[in-house]
Amino acid sequence: MMKRCGGVLMHISSLPGEYGIGTLGKGARKFVDFLREGGFGAWQVLPCGPCDSYNSPYSGKSAFAGNKYFIDPEILLEKKLLTAEDVKACSCSDIYVTDYEFLRKTREDIFRRALLHMTDEIKEEAKNFCKENPWAEDYALFCALKKKYENLPWWEWDSALMLREENAMAKAKKELAEDIFFYEFLQYEFFQEWNALKKYANENGVSIIGDMPIYLAHDSADVWANPHLFSLDKSMHLTRCAGVPPDYFCEEGQKWGNPLYNWDNLKKEGYSLWIKRLGHALSMYDAVRIDHFRAFSAFWSIPAEEKATMGRWGKGPGIEFFDALKKVYPDANIIAEDLGDIDDDVRELLRKTDFPGMGVMQFAFITDDDTPHLPHNYTKKTVGYTGTHDNNTLLGWLWESSEGSRNYAMQYCGFNGDWGQGGPHSESIRAVIRTLWRSGALISIVPIQDLCGFGGDTSMNHPGVAKGNWCFRITEDALSSVDKAFYKSLNILYKRYSMK
Repeated sequence: MMKRCGGVLMHISSLPGEYGIGTLGKGARKFVDFLREGGFGAWQVLPCGPCDSYNSPYSGKSAFAGNKYFIDPEILLEKKLLTAEDVKACSCSDIYVTDYEFLRKTREDIFRRALLHMTDEIKEEAKNFCKENPWAEDYALFCALKKKYENLPWWEWDSALMLREENAMAKAKKELAEDIFFYEFLQYEFFQEWNALKKYANENGVSIIGDMPIYLAHDSADVWANPHLFSLDKSMHLTRCAGVPPDYFCEEGQKWGNPLYNWDNLKKEGYSLWIKRLGHALSMYDAVRIDHFRAFSAFWSIPAEEKATMGRWGKGPGIEFFDALKKVYPDANIIAEDLGDIDDDVRELLRKTDFPGMGVMQFAFITDDDTPHLPHNYTKKTVGYTGTHDNNTLLGWLWESSEGSRNYAMQYCGFNGDWGQGGPHSESIRAVIRTLWRSGALISIVPIQDLCGFGGDTSMNHPGVAKGNWCFRITEDALSSVDKAFYKSLNILYKRYSMK
């Protein structure tokens, strides 16, 4: 497992830049420099796969593919695959949000121009990448068929293709060969850029923590390829779907709409799909946070046509799955997202896996109980957060908390001044961060919004709300306003600094 350190949570999409979204280019390297100068040893990102129509990275179209929008136009220019004019066409006037509408309208057409300038060497490298990563060929075919069928879900394609009949698949591969190669190239390029970024981060003393969604989108390449492993009927429609019961975030629960796993069939196949997923993630990241870990113990199962409150608990695979995983990856650096409706069975599963769990300070002051989220309870088996991508910012949380909870939090953190001031030098926010940093947590992580002292309007996600999420971006000016020297001193003081 990773060493004691401090870290920052910010998704690739939120990086500064002029191209409508953060990319894997110079903005990402500058952020690594920022982390190094602040004495941080970890960068946590959200899932890096292709998003759904609501822009959520937690309901992606592939368990393996990278998000094509993260490909950096300037790197393609350096490789002489795009012209300066092409790169200019990638520019977006709004640098404060991720402009998914602009990206969907423009980016793929611009990237297709790379095919016009491609050398035989790059073509060969892309083909070899796909031979070494068979998922890429299947995902590229899925994307080409989505384009052919004008983005219809795969269960509405011709039945022969929906059922992946051999002759229909062979015919499609032949007819759509050019499109298929284009989507294969995008995956090759994404991972070329990703691997270079990770190498740069590691060389600068920064480990990257990835995030694996537990569920996949119904309309994904993996569900299309493995329908027997999911909760689908003969027509490939959902029978039951994933979500959670009423909780802290949503009084009526949440209905996510992802197909549930058929764990009996997964077991018969030695949990092959899941082990491949985790192996892929472990090759991308230095550590992997598994989202919604509690579903391996028991998962909330909702009838496809009902509300979240009509769900019931179903039995997950338990320790048997993790025993199978550890036979293949005995030293896997995994963090369990053990949040939500947690019971003794989940706690026992976490104990058996020996994975570190999570502590979230914003959950610590809701009651007067001695909860696991209070920093004095954090241990080397805890990754501690001020808040996650699903939480409010610290400033927004302070403003929206009850007076009793806020007073409790401020007293616990040893702060007696004006708690309502934001900005990168906010003393109340620094008091919360300092309290987390001095805890026994193995890794302490703060969202970039909290380093900047931003308000709740910059939250990344509002659980239970479908629209308006995942759009936050930071500017270079905001990033430069952070007092890196202060955080470096904090990392040194609390033994979270290990750089030479």
